[in-house]
Amino acid sequence: MVKIIQAIRGMKDYLPVDTTCWQNLETLLKKVLVSYGYSEIRLPLLERTILFKRAIGEITDVVEKEMYSFEDRNGDHVTLRPEGTVGCVRASIEHSLIYKTLEQRLWYIGPMFRHERPQKGRYRQFHQLGAEVFGQHGPDIDAELIMICTNWWQLLGISKYVTLEINSIGSINSRKNYCKALVNFLSKHEKYLDENCRRRMYTNPMRVLDTKNTDIKMLLLKHDAPVLADYIEDDASMHFAGLCELLDLAKIKYTINPLLVRGLDYYNGTVLEWVTNSLGSQQTICAGGRYDGLVEQLGGHDTPAIGIAIGLERLILLMQTVQPSMIVSGSSIDAYLVVIGNNIQVTAMILAEKVRHALPSLRLMTNCGGGSLKKQLRQSNKYGARIALILGESEAAAQQVIIKNLATGTQKIVPQYYVAENISNMLS
Repeated sequence: MVKIIQAIRGMKDYLPVDTTCWQNLETLLKKVLVSYGYSEIRLPLLERTILFKRAIGEITDVVEKEMYSFEDRNGDHVTLRPEGTVGCVRASIEHSLIYKTLEQRLWYIGPMFRHERPQKGRYRQFHQLGAEVFGQHGPDIDAELIMICTNWWQLLGISKYVTLEINSIGSINSRKNYCKALVNFLSKHEKYLDENCRRRMYTNPMRVLDTKNTDIKMLLLKHDAPVLADYIEDDASMHFAGLCELLDLAKIKYTINPLLVRGLDYYNGTVLEWVTNSLGSQQTICAGGRYDGLVEQLGGHDTPAIGIAIGLERLILLMQTVQPSMIVSGSSIDAYLVVIGNNIQVTAMILAEKVRHALPSLRLMTNCGGGSLKKQLRQSNKYGARIALILGESEAAAQQVIIKNLATGTQKIVPQYYVAENISNMLS
């Protein structure tokens, strides 16, 4: 027997029973972004490896361990994108989007790739929806992105299951001063650190703050570990205070988490995460922050910027867990055209096209391959149709069709030119 080839580990198939849910979710998320004036940008999956190394930082988990990088046939080093922000910045610089107007508000959606250990809610190919804003300095744009998220959660019915955590990590210079103090503290308590934190202590010490090890978290909180807020400059402190004031006025609840950092080097100032306690260890649903130096770092002009990204797999998982009534799955249709008899298949297909033109949103499937009336009606039920259109030789000759309500079993014969109106009335 020929061996069946299965999907690569961590690369998940989404079947028709799943994709309806994805489509409905994506439509809702996009609708909110458009209502705030954000425009879509579509970005390549493959970028030059140097782009991510320069932007994310070579001493990060993403670059060191997680990127899918290889040489292409030209010998160029390329990488499947592990996140969306860097590619969006690259495209905005390359096509002068940032400089044509005072600001840009963009969104994108699609797959990302990281070679992590697969588990529930975390895959090696995963999907994100991201929003990026260029050209805005103030805390008001930070607040706007948080308001967008708040609208998403309200529309999805999950507001009470997610919590907003925010922090300010200051500028690169302030973080350098903080990291010196943090390394000094950690070195004094090195025997209590796990292997991962010992490795990060000298290469990327702020990632120790992001540890999932509860013992180390308690060490940081109870043994006078240096606090980043004591090291950030006045401008960053004022910016963060302004954001808190705006959130208070908007009645958006939040928690200031002094241990909140981001795993990528390009972040500065405001960082944020929406977290949940309903998914076990996979707590983060949406995250982001400011990256005011990244555009200049990648060759553009000095440009303030901020962005957020949602992990769509985790969001759907959360909805399935806490709000299953919001999940609409399956691939049901509205109507099924049953064709009985010889030499009328073309007539049936022309009729179906006329109905589709009259009712563009109607999901109408035409039987192909023949079969008895009983068999074709079973097919219509299999696809979840609400209506069966039955076209036999006599109906075709008289330019009529039988319309059957599959829920009640009632049926009637109508002229073909009147079919669309009857279907519309039955489905309304």
